[in-house]
Amino acid sequence: MTRSVPVRIRAAEERDMDAVHMLEVASFTDPWPLAGFREMLDQAHVRFDVAESEAGLLLGYLIVLRAADEAEVANLAVQPAARRSGVAGALLDRYLGGALSEGTCSVFLEVRESNAGARALYAVRGFEPVGRRKKYYRMPVEDALVLRRVL
Repeated sequence: MTRSVPVRIRAAEERDMDAVHMLEVASFTDPWPLAGFREMLDQAHVRFDVAESEAGLLLGYLIVLRAADEAEVANLAVQPAARRSGVAGALLDRYLGGALSEGTCSVFLEVRESNAGARALYAVRGFEPVGRRKKYYRMPVEDALVLRRVL
């Protein structure tokens, strides 16, 4: 059973980058560099949202890359203490809720095969397996499942 925490979702800003990067390092064994997040700001083909608590603390972030009528969830992370509380779902739902009206027909993502929690989150939102990328992840090496949701 998940608990729900109130979150505010908004576009990421420069002031969020240090906290986003700290969350990235805490969440992934092969994290993106801080400069990579900064490069995503103000790009027309990028949707970069953050979720924050009522007190203004960063709880999670979502980065989606768009090209033509397709999009890819490039990165999604939630603070360890806020996991399984609806933050990731809120970020995804906000994006998916407006994606079709922005001209997106399909959304793709890669997920570690062993990440059962993330896979369940995506399955509930209509993502289905469409492929596999062998040895996609490093540290540890693991296959990625490619998932797609048709809107």
